Amino acid sequence: MWELIFVMLERLGIIVTVAFVMTRFKFIRHLIEKRRISKFHKVSVILMFGLFGIIGTYTGLTVNPEQGTYTSWAIDLGEGEAIANSRVIGIVVAGLLGGWKVGVGAGLVAGVHRYLLGGFTGFACGFSTIIAGSLAGYFYKRNKNNRIISLQTALIVGMLAEALQMGVILLVARPYNQALMLVGEIGLPMIVANGIGAAIFILIIRNVIQEEEKMGSIQAEKALRLADFTLKDMRKGLTEQSALPTCKILLKEVNVDAVSITNKEKILAFVGVGADHHLVNEKIRTEATKRVLKEGKLKMTGQKDIHCGAENCTLKAAIIAPLKIKEETIGTLKFYFGAEEEITPTVIEISRGLSTLLSHQLELSEVDRHLELAKQAEIKALQAQVSPHFLFNALNTIVALVRTDPKKARKLLISLSHFFRQNLSGTTATETTIEEELKHVQAYLEIEQTRFSDKLTVHYDVDKELLPLKLPPMTLQPLVENAIKHGMKQLKSDSYIHIAIIKKRKYVEILIADNGLGIEHERILELGTNQVASDTGTGIGLYNINRRLEMMYGEKRSLNIDSEKGVGTTVSFSIPSIK
Repeated sequence: MWELIFVMLERLGIIVTVAFVMTRFKFIRHLIEKRRISKFHKVSVILMFGLFGIIGTYTGLTVNPEQGTYTSWAIDLGEGEAIANSRVIGIVVAGLLGGWKVGVGAGLVAGVHRYLLGGFTGFACGFSTIIAGSLAGYFYKRNKNNRIISLQTALIVGMLAEALQMGVILLVARPYNQALMLVGEIGLPMIVANGIGAAIFILIIRNVIQEEEKMGSIQAEKALRLADFTLKDMRKGLTEQSALPTCKILLKEVNVDAVSITNKEKILAFVGVGADHHLVNEKIRTEATKRVLKEGKLKMTGQKDIHCGAENCTLKAAIIAPLKIKEETIGTLKFYFGAEEEITPTVIEISRGLSTLLSHQLELSEVDRHLELAKQAEIKALQAQVSPHFLFNALNTIVALVRTDPKKARKLLISLSHFFRQNLSGTTATETTIEEELKHVQAYLEIEQTRFSDKLTVHYDVDKELLPLKLPPMTLQPLVENAIKHGMKQLKSDSYIHIAIIKKRKYVEILIADNGLGIEHERILELGTNQVASDTGTGIGLYNINRRLEMMYGEKRSLNIDSEKGVGTTVSFSIPSIK
């Protein structure tokens, strides 16, 4: 008996080889990974595992229980002979992976074949093979939610299926004494060998899946790493400045001889073998590249399509992939190789994936560009709204002063001229310096101090080191204007404005305080977040400033308003302390 066990275990090597070959078929792999297949492929799987069962029959040992002899390779059986085989392995695996329909179908194919071979156990063995498929299908249902069948389940089902076959032989095969002798001789070896064989088959499947998942994980990690490395450059758009560092990164990470990026007309970057004669800014000459630009599909080319002018160039093949923004092809990504044989399916998929990745990054660059244009357009619109708001008040002041004091009016006109020069420059820029903003404010306050005569006092508390810092144009002047117009309009004397620009750790605080009438708490909640109309203004001043601060620095840098009725109002905000 032990001799028979060892012989059958040796024969499992053939089964293992067949199992490995089977896992190479796409529909078998789909069954392994998804645990379900189409009806068309189900027939193919049934025939495949049925054939596996037939191979298990032929690789078995012919047994004559009366004479106690074994013959290798069961081809034909005499009346008193049976087969010690591994047929049930394929049937059990079919049922465990595909359910009872696949298991019974494969069992029927292998069972009918076994019956036709003859022998006194022909019917019993053929019938028990079908039962084995049904039994494995039952365990499939119990394990349907599991990603893959466990080795323990495969071992138990394989042994149980073979044990059932021994029982059917005892019940059906005749003469009974001969059947009993056969079961006593081959029962335990077949139960052990087939249980181990089913577990080995599942083990092969598990190893195939784990290896593929490992490779997929490596490729995914590489793709994420490349996405991280190239994002900073490609988000700037398709230019020479972004293409060169991207090509250098790809050459380092992908196993190719050279990498190139083009736009629709010329080579933007080329790194690697042949960089001495594949020159940047050369016009595209390759017909294959022109086809990719026109059709938007990846192509592979040989040496004759590369059109290299150097006789000693070692580049013999290339993959050309399109770079797209939406559906429009705007350039190409090219990988070069020293031989056409180096272009493997894996490299093709990597090329396709990288072209898609870079295309998405270019789309993001286009989105960034449009967002920036929209942002600048909104800033210009906000600035344009502020200009007439101040002009109305300034002209009223000038008209009054021309009549009462011409010299002051002349000085006022000079200040107004300076103010409008600052104002016009503000509409063509998105940021200015604190120094320029203060000049703007001072020009405005000269007008207002002339109007208020000796009633208005202005105090500056400015750190001169902070003057070069940037902030949105026309930010300070409207705040000062609001303080005068709304806070001090009913004060007859001792009007006071304090302007402070102070550094505090990592940010700079800008503060404008007055000793005016103050603002009601309910109104403070609306100021800056909505356009709040008043009797003396349009309500857009604070709203516009708040919007520009948020657009430039984020919501944390919006205006803070602190006011108390009868005491005064302080408006402040902060900006980063980076020049």
